[in-house]
Amino acid sequence: MSNSSPSALAYVPFVSVDNMMKLVHAIGIETFMAELAEYVEADFKRWDLFDKTPRVASHSAEGVIELMPTSDGEVYGFKYVNGHPKNTKDGLQTVTAFGLLADVGTGYPVLLSEMTILTALRTAATSAMAARHLAPKGARTMAMIGNGAQSEFQTLAMKAIIGLKTVRLYDIDPAATAKCAANLAGQGIEVVSCTSAEEAMQGAQIITTCTADKQCATILTDNMIGSGVHINAIGGDCPGKTELHRDILLRSDIFVEFPPQTRIEGEIQQLPEDHNVTELWQVITGAAAGRQSQAQITLFDSVGFAIEDFSALRYVRDKLKDTGLYEQLDMLADPDDPRDLFGMVLRAG
Repeated sequence: MSNSSPSALAYVPFVSVDNMMKLVHAIGIETFMAELAEYVEADFKRWDLFDKTPRVASHSAEGVIELMPTSDGEVYGFKYVNGHPKNTKDGLQTVTAFGLLADVGTGYPVLLSEMTILTALRTAATSAMAARHLAPKGARTMAMIGNGAQSEFQTLAMKAIIGLKTVRLYDIDPAATAKCAANLAGQGIEVVSCTSAEEAMQGAQIITTCTADKQCATILTDNMIGSGVHINAIGGDCPGKTELHRDILLRSDIFVEFPPQTRIEGEIQQLPEDHNVTELWQVITGAAAGRQSQAQITLFDSVGFAIEDFSALRYVRDKLKDTGLYEQLDMLADPDDPRDLFGMVLRAG
């Protein structure tokens, strides 16, 4: 092969934001999240195969930049992601991300993808997958506390995966609630806009919290939570950022992704290190119980974990076949002689 005509291995499929949106529309957003949830569940069932480590975080006063790596022994994946709550004031996204899959055998990348949109999709798919195992049977109404970038994805994933019928919206910013309600219009779900968190929770069997402030906040207090609900807490995702009063945690059966990470970043950072929690993969495989009674309060303390991103990238890679919804990036050097990289550079002149 010549250095003017690289081998196929030198090209890496890249899914841009535009192509990710086209892929979502081609598949259908609810179908996309339902199928993605099956990929996440399948990977949770083979949990022991994966490398697992808390994400590598670089914190600043303004936010956090993180790397989230994992491998199942055959494919390696990582996600780069930031979390900067103040960005919205400047018209920027709170969270942006991209991710990569690579062949463990060669070390060569096999997929590079935007993950800002994909992270929203996988977060919602994982929430609904957890609710399928933990929420009360027949749960059809959800309170959505925090109506920012995740709210519509969370709602539609719950609709597609557990049959949600009604969402009750609340945000401290009425414009965010109006935005969410407008986006969900015509999506086949009843939308009720509320003026307080207490009002939003009336009649809700599922309560999802997703607020953006990087601080120890109390979005829900203990007296607001009755028996028999499932709490989907997804807003806390870094040290010092929580949404639930500690007393709610003490009344709940808590389910997490990866305890060493959740104890640093999740709601359970408020509790002692030895407080009992159940790993979600154990519920999915039948190794541990999920919901055991209608009166039980279940809490999914979700901070997002690398295996979920791995599943999402794996799903996208499988779905890209024959779509053309990607670009081929010439990002790997491919000299005629692998030992003569300098010669390749020299001849290019």
